Amino acid sequence: MPEVTITVLGSGTSMGVPTLGCDCKVCTSTDPRDNRLRPSIMLQYHGCTVLIDTTPDFRQQALRERIGRIDAILFTHSHADHIMGLDDVRPLNLRQKGEIPIYGSAETLSTIQCSFNYIFDNVNPESAIPRLSMHPLTFEGVDLFGLHFMPILLHHGRSFVYGYRFGDAAYLTDHSTIPEESMAKLSGLDVLFLDALRHKPHPTHTTVTQALTYVEQLSPKRAFFTHISHDLPHESTESRFPARVRLAYDGLRIQVGQGTHGDAS
Repeated sequence: MPEVTITVLGSGTSMGVPTLGCDCKVCTSTDPRDNRLRPSIMLQYHGCTVLIDTTPDFRQQALRERIGRIDAILFTHSHADHIMGLDDVRPLNLRQKGEIPIYGSAETLSTIQCSFNYIFDNVNPESAIPRLSMHPLTFEGVDLFGLHFMPILLHHGRSFVYGYRFGDAAYLTDHSTIPEESMAKLSGLDVLFLDALRHKPHPTHTTVTQALTYVEQLSPKRAFFTHISHDLPHESTESRFPARVRLAYDGLRIQVGQGTHGDAS
């Protein structure tokens, strides 16, 4: 596996944190780790940049991280908080002078095509539109620039979504349960991202307690919880975790691969 830098573009829920109209202690916190854009990560390796999801906050995330190129995008599912920033890749298309391949389940790509029909309707546009090529994923996954991405099927309430394993790391967001057949694909991990919405049960997301149970079962070297609501203040929540478990936060960078298991920065 090549050395991969994982950057957390967003660690929040579909509503983000601060949440509109809320004056709770997390939404008004001065700790920058309590400011959470919608959930996404960026992988950089071999001079390439791969995104998992394009949130409605993608433009803000890309400006913050100075993203100047995207070589591929993988989608976990088609909910608005995971796809609605896709139009903002247009300036990068112009810079790169080519299409950006996007990958996901057939159902996810179909929803993207309907949601952004002007991109795919083959009508000669009067202004710039994203230039994308769609690639449905099978359970065998896909090799991108020397790194294999294996889709991990997850339950998101009554829906199914994809997480992704790449080498010794895996990114699982928006899940309520991990099926047994998927658990078997998550052994021997250095880094594991897990959904941990809040303490109170939710029909489509994992609680902190459930996420901690998955950490015990899967035993990654490092675990990071994401898709975090305003119910969880960063500092006090994280202080009760085992040493190998942390809350993700926007801008977090993690190095994975080539036998390197260094600390997050």
